[in-house]
Amino acid sequence: MVLLENDSFLTELTRLFQRCRTTGSVYITLKKYDGRTKPVPRKGNAETFDPVDNKCLLRATDGKKKISTVVSSKEVIKFQMAYSNLLRAHMDGLKKKDKKSKTKKTKATQ
Repeated sequence: MVLLENDSFLTELTRLFQRCRTTGSVYITLKKYDGRTKPVPRKGNAETFDPVDNKCLLRATDGKKKISTVVSSKEVIKFQMAYSNLLRAHMDGLKKKDKKSKTKKTKATQ
């Protein structure tokens, strides 16, 4: 997994979306990140670790290539605006829902 800066993550995410436009999927995950690189021990002396600020870890993959970035709380608004614009631009390839199945269900219940 490649840890990228925020701007380079967005450009690589754009490339992933373009590569998977006709076939394939892009999976994006988001979770809280506290800066630890080692797992927390189950028993014994646990080190007290307080992060300086809250961070988010974003990961994206298409099954072949994995990219990730860490967004700090100071940069989150700027990153969110660019990320939402990118998602809006590349969400046009979604399939529409089949409305026929809903009408069959309502007729069966009546």
